[in-house]
Amino acid sequence: MSTAEKTTIRANVYVSLKKTVLDPQGQTIQSALRGLGFQHVESVRQGKYFAIDLDASLSPDAARAEADRIAREVLTNPVIEEYELEIEQ
Repeated sequence: MSTAEKTTIRANVYVSLKKTVLDPQGQTIQSALRGLGFQHVESVRQGKYFAIDLDASLSPDAARAEADRIAREVLTNPVIEEYELEIEQ
């Protein structure tokens, strides 16, 4: 699809538990991987991924601000989670 045809801006939001928060699901996955023979796995942290399509009429800065607000106010629990945001150009 050419840039002229693009109708949305994709915001990728990766949510994970803060490093200081115990991740029992990640530990279970790590244990399962070791049981399957993956002995070199040191640790596993699990998380969530969100793909958000925003209107292409937004400027890159406005798209980032909108996605950041969504991640902060809706997608994460700031007490125990953190997030990374990526905007596809």
